[in-house]
Formats: sequence, C-alpha cells, structure tokens
Amino acid sequence: MMTRLDKVRQLQEIFIARATGGDPSDREYSKLRLELLRDSAIRERLPQFVRNCDELSKFWGFIKAKFRTYEERRMFIWEEFGSLIASLEQNIIVAQPADDDISAILINFDTEQVHIAWQKALERRNQDPEAAITMARTLIESVCKHILDEAGIPHSDKDDLPKLYYETAKQLNLAPEQHQEQVFKQILGGCQSVIQGLGTLRNQLSDAHGKGKQAIKPSPRHAALAVNLAGSMAAFLVATWEERLSKAT
Repeated sequence: MMTRLDKVRQLQEIFIARATGGDPSDREYSKLRLELLRDSAIRERLPQFVRNCDELSKFWGFIKAKFRTYEERRMFIWEEFGSLIASLEQNIIVAQPADDDISAILINFDTEQVHIAWQKALERRNQDPEAAITMARTLIESVCKHILDEAGIPHSDKDDLPKLYYETAKQLNLAPEQHQEQVFKQILGGCQSVIQGLGTLRNQLSDAHGKGKQAIKPSPRHAALAVNLAGSMAAFLVATWEERLSKAT
C-alpha cells in the first residue's frame, strides 16, 4: 500500500516527466491527483499548479510558458514539492482518520454553512492556526443554530457559544441536569467544558480579535486540538439530532 509520501513523490515524478519531454499516463495522473486533493491533511500544501491543472496538457502549457529549459523546470517542481515532502518524511503531517468520518456526517446534514466551516477548519489547521481556531468555533455555532432552527427554538445573533450549546443540548437531552446517572452527568458536563474551552480559545488565540504585543500565537497543535474537538462535538450533536428525528417518524 502506497503511503502519502509515496503518492506525493510519484506525483512529483509525473510532473517532472511531463515537463522534460516524457509522456506519463493521464489516467494515472488524474487518479493520483484526486486522491491527494481529497486528503484534507495535505490538500492545501500541494503546489498551486496541482490544484489548477486537472489535465497534464494544462500543466504542459503552464510549465512551457514559465521556463525554457528542462533544468529550470526540474528545479521549480522540486522546490514546489520540497516543503511538503520534507514534512511527510519527518512525520510532521499526522494522519487524521476521523476527518473523513466527521465529513460524511456533516456533509449529509448541511453542505453549505456547516460542512464548509468544517472544510475550512481542516484546510487551515496546519497553515493558518488562528483562522482554523476561528472556524472551529464557527462550526459548532452553525451546528447549534441549524438544530435549533429545525427544532423551532428561537435564538439570537447575540447569543454566545455556551448559550447556543446549552439550548441545543437541552433539545437533545444532553444537558447534565437531565440525567440521574453520575457517569452521564460527568461526560455531558465534560462536553459543556469543551464548548466553553473552544469559546475561550477562540477569544484568546484566534484571528477574531486584535492583538497586543504580548499576545500568544497559536501553533498547529493548538489548531489541531480545537478543530478535532469541534469536529467531534459537531458530529455528535448532528448524529444525536438525526437519531431523534428518525425515532419520531
């Protein structure tokens, strides 16, 4: 089975072959390109021409106009893939197997605001941690508002995230006070704490507010924590809501 690193290196070799007079398979290129573009962990780190050129003929037109010699073309392609390959070699880009599962739940729930917020959070997780943290909070807000709207529960744009979540949790029977068993109260109280933490993290580390000289700059690991927590909570809320609807019909 090919690893991510194997696939990226193979794609690089396809581009080099096409840029230096070779005739690699268009079918193989298209298949490999789509596989990598669907990988949320590395999609935004691929060279721009990978995203722009869905056919090798388009890449040939691009590279032929940009550089005259084979050596210049090779150097350009190596440089464009360099940081991504180095990250994969050092295992900096970690696989997120839950991403696809969460995506499947959210895209079926809402392809506009909710799934788009999730995709933006994933895409920015490594490259723009501050923006990823902002989108993590937006994801939870969107899910809560969608569920409240479908349940016919009024809410205001002035409602903060903890309030939106609490109202949603009550509708889904997920508020700690709605349960007697201590273990459920503890788990659901932990969910409330996660939501509260996401709101605080967004206020302190995201790009939603201006910063002073001593502001803390989030790293990709902070963004990964926020996005992964938000994704898990969003999927849990959606799955609970959809189960409730299925039982009502």
